Amino acid sequence: MATPDNRMETASACEGQVTACEHISRTLTRISDKWSMLVVQVLGRGPCRFNALRREIGEISQKVLASTLRNLEEHGFVSRTVTPVTPPQVEYSLTPLGREFLEPVRNFAEWVIANAPRMDAARAAYADRRERQ
Repeated sequence: MATPDNRMETASACEGQVTACEHISRTLTRISDKWSMLVVQVLGRGPCRFNALRREIGEISQKVLASTLRNLEEHGFVSRTVTPVTPPQVEYSLTPLGREFLEPVRNFAEWVIANAPRMDAARAAYADRRERQ
């Protein structure tokens, strides 16, 4: 039978788990958009100015890149350094947190590349099954 002390411990454990799940969910929301991991991966090579970063990433609009950089800066992954010249130069780089995040980003990219044929085959098999129904 649960004692009041045991119920309190169980409630605390559940609250801790909910908090962990909430943190994971919020973090995934912040970094799992189409561009954030690509920005982190490019900045993993070293600091970069806005237009160079945009060229490196490819088909990203100026507005979306600016928004992505603000989001990554807000959450501690990217730092923004303004050099007071005319016109001002802005350089983006990974923070220590961003450099730590680079490892799972690279691992994820390697996993995707290694498993792309399996995922393509699964999609094709699924489409084939759907056509036969």
